[in-house]
Amino acid sequence: MTTPYRLHYAPDNASLIIRLALEELGVAHETVLVDRPGRGQKSPEYLALNPAGLIPVLETPDGPIFETGAILLWLADRHGALAPRPDHPGRAAALKWLFFISNTLHPALRMTFYPGAYTGGDPGAHGGLRAHMQAEIAGHLDKLDIAAGDHPDLFDGAKPTVIGLYLGPLLRWMALYPRGETAWFDLEGWPRLAALARALERRASAQAAMTAEGLGPAPFTAPRPADPPEGSAT
Repeated sequence: MTTPYRLHYAPDNASLIIRLALEELGVAHETVLVDRPGRGQKSPEYLALNPAGLIPVLETPDGPIFETGAILLWLADRHGALAPRPDHPGRAAALKWLFFISNTLHPALRMTFYPGAYTGGDPGAHGGLRAHMQAEIAGHLDKLDIAAGDHPDLFDGAKPTVIGLYLGPLLRWMALYPRGETAWFDLEGWPRLAALARALERRASAQAAMTAEGLGPAPFTAPRPADPPEGSAT
């Protein structure tokens, strides 16, 4: 690598979260487009970096890292930014909500987007799982909106932490996908999260991501499908 980091990405995928973090940190990095339509994430070369075959991977001087939450935490600790330090009294809250987003909210979204991966080929089962998970997600957002009131420093889009950088894209995707089945979601129903999203999309990091991935002018509060200069989101 000619820079410290190489991000393997596809437009408007989970790699967007890591792109935002790298831009916030202001660290030099390269990007490598993954051919998602051609299932490049399942190629032998990619699986050597991430045996789970998922996007993203971040190559670092310490080796490749996968899992979005793990990458965010590693970057925050390596650079002393975007999260409270290990000895800071706010560290416990940061960790619990980061892992709630990573382990609970994000997988719930995947179930709504790809129900067939969990229920097989029965369309009726797909709809049932999607409806159930959307109700679950609404409850998760309720908890996060309360947490944003309890820990405003962690949920401040104007001074984003790993929490906000993770949440912004997830809120975007809730409004977009599955296409035609997002009536359940209204960002303004969670006012603290809506404020986070508005502040986050004004950041230089978000502006850079908008350009790089074709996200449009309001990617978190009034999202539209990506129109990237290279690659495909699906």
